[in-house]
Amino acid sequence: MEYGDGFVSKEHRELARSASESADPLSVSPLQISIHPKSANSPNSPRSPNRTGSSRGSPGQGSPSKGSQGKGSPLKCERHSHSPKYGHPKKGGSGGKGTWGGLLDVDDSHSLDPNDPNFDSSEERDHTTVRKSTTDFLEFKKNATIIVEEYFATDDIVSTANELRELEMSGYHYYFVKKLVSMAMDRDDKEKEMAAVLLSALYADIIDPPQVYRGFCKLVESADDLIVDIPDTVDVLALFIARAVVDDMLPPAFLKKQMAALPEDSKGVDVIKRAEKGYLAAPHHAEIIERRWGGGMQKTVEDVKAKIDNLLREYVVSGDKKEACRCIKDLKVPFFHHEIVKRTLIMAMERKQAEGRLLDLLKEASEEGLINSSQTSKGFGRMIDSVDDLSLDIPNAGRILQSLISKAASEGWLCASSLKSLVPTPRKGSLQDDSAKIFKLKAQSIIQEYFLSGDISEVGSCLGSENNAFSAELNAIFIKRLITLAMDRKNREKEMASVLLSSLCFPSDDAVIGFIMLIESADDTALDNPVVVEDLAMFLARAVVDEVLAPQHLEEIGTQFPGAESIGRKVLQMAKSSLKARLSGERILRCWGGGGTGSPGWAIEDVKDKVGRLLEEFESGGDIREACRCIKELSMPFFHHEVVKKTLVAIIEKKNEKLWGLLDQCFSSGLITTYQMMKGFGRVAESLEDLALDVPDAEKQFTHYVERAKLAGWLDSSFCLTKSGPARA
Repeated sequence: MEYGDGFVSKEHRELARSASESADPLSVSPLQISIHPKSANSPNSPRSPNRTGSSRGSPGQGSPSKGSQGKGSPLKCERHSHSPKYGHPKKGGSGGKGTWGGLLDVDDSHSLDPNDPNFDSSEERDHTTVRKSTTDFLEFKKNATIIVEEYFATDDIVSTANELRELEMSGYHYYFVKKLVSMAMDRDDKEKEMAAVLLSALYADIIDPPQVYRGFCKLVESADDLIVDIPDTVDVLALFIARAVVDDMLPPAFLKKQMAALPEDSKGVDVIKRAEKGYLAAPHHAEIIERRWGGGMQKTVEDVKAKIDNLLREYVVSGDKKEACRCIKDLKVPFFHHEIVKRTLIMAMERKQAEGRLLDLLKEASEEGLINSSQTSKGFGRMIDSVDDLSLDIPNAGRILQSLISKAASEGWLCASSLKSLVPTPRKGSLQDDSAKIFKLKAQSIIQEYFLSGDISEVGSCLGSENNAFSAELNAIFIKRLITLAMDRKNREKEMASVLLSSLCFPSDDAVIGFIMLIESADDTALDNPVVVEDLAMFLARAVVDEVLAPQHLEEIGTQFPGAESIGRKVLQMAKSSLKARLSGERILRCWGGGGTGSPGWAIEDVKDKVGRLLEEFESGGDIREACRCIKELSMPFFHHEVVKKTLVAIIEKKNEKLWGLLDQCFSSGLITTYQMMKGFGRVAESLEDLALDVPDAEKQFTHYVERAKLAGWLDSSFCLTKSGPARA
């Protein structure tokens, strides 16, 4: 194609000709004066130093036509660079440096013109929305990093929750989850535990469950990138996932879904395998996972309370207010300062000589802003609520507390108008009130000993001596105290409380009253236990599964809490939801580790099989102590009725008195309770017709063993056998 075809003007041809005449013919080709010297397409650019000069388009030689660009054409050969770097423009024609860019490239500063004939208002809206969304996300990323850094510095969950809520960008909360965990992974165990606690606190209330799920998906997907900076990414991220499963933030199905979605060679697969097999499949995995970074939320609360007591005792001795304030600050629990106020006031009431010094500490902390007015008022309010219990240990507790309130208000660091009135307890019916108070103290002592020993039979005998009249009111008080103390402890004690409640066989009406009293006091309990609603709902559901309550009793309890937003209504709704779920019975029975098997869900059939093999080994010459130890290691006291049932069936089939001796040992040691005995005998009674097919005199033998069990005290005298099965008179 010649220049005269209109692609190059006459003026440009003259300019090119004059330049070629004045230039060194060996230095540069004539056409290259119109191309940027550093262009990737330039034949003699620095990127291709081995290229020879090109004669393409030389005015003196003429331009080659289309027909001349065939095989062996010099122009075609010139297109291949000997440079190791690829010199052509990127795909789309816009990649070379010095080029004009692609046809669709738009400058960032470009804006749509409303006067353009092709202007589309929807295109402008889409363009603005995309740009605003990108800006919002970048702003959220920056704020999320700042919030996480501040949380690690202050350990203030409430402030962190408020800051995250104020951003009003719930659609990006998955990134906050990812950022929180990834930053914690690169820090010490303290920050890792703080991150896990924060996620549990924000879950559902601030961060929606799908956002948490998506955040962990992003973390697993980015495991290959994280491991570059964090060598132990596989182990740490696996532990975070296991902790989220234990804390009920991630469903167990998360593991299988992620395993199927990830490439086989990715580090995310290793993370999922480690979480599933290394942590969630370990014996007692829940407690191990919670304590891995220094202990779960319950342990943290107990530790903080112990530290508060220690610093107050040291302050009473030394009188150093600055050191005491420093210790309070080092606790880094500003949302829990009401506990400091409460414990300081209790110590001031118990130690009259230290009253002035302790009040001075609270005054100093309030004036410096270390303990804010809200926490101070809450601490005094809790004291007013518990003044009746304090009166048991501190005579005239109400009068002393009123004096402390007056002093604090007169000094200006307490707003007395924000507190409820402290009305003296009326003396009418004092005998009955005193009896109830004395029983509360003794019940608390019985329960605490039970948590240490696990001796159910001892609890039954102590409770019978203290409540020999079997008062419904005292039974309800015991139930309330039992569950209240259990909620302030670990899962082990919660499981023990449920087992004890099912073993004592309280009348259902007494249990209903006890749960109503528990729910009524839930507002106060929530100050020490933030998850009181969840705990109470699980205790209520467990009571239904263990047949302590009937399902219709839930409706009876619900009539006492008509408000749609009341705590009672929330507890009942959560309990009913748990009971309606698929396989709810097994899940609720294992809610606090009752399964104790270590794997995420021993099947009931597996437990039955283990019981059967245990009895076979004992029959073949095993030791009775070893058999009892194996039954105990099943860690399923609520399932001991299956041991009773299988042992009775074996006795009837084989007439083996040795097995009867095993039951006797289990009962006398408190390993199998009366409730489980009755339940086991009842299961055998229900299956007598099937058993009679193999053992014709099964019913006769069973009647004999029932009478024998009654004489031994295993069964209640009300237990009797009817045609339809076992019944209680």
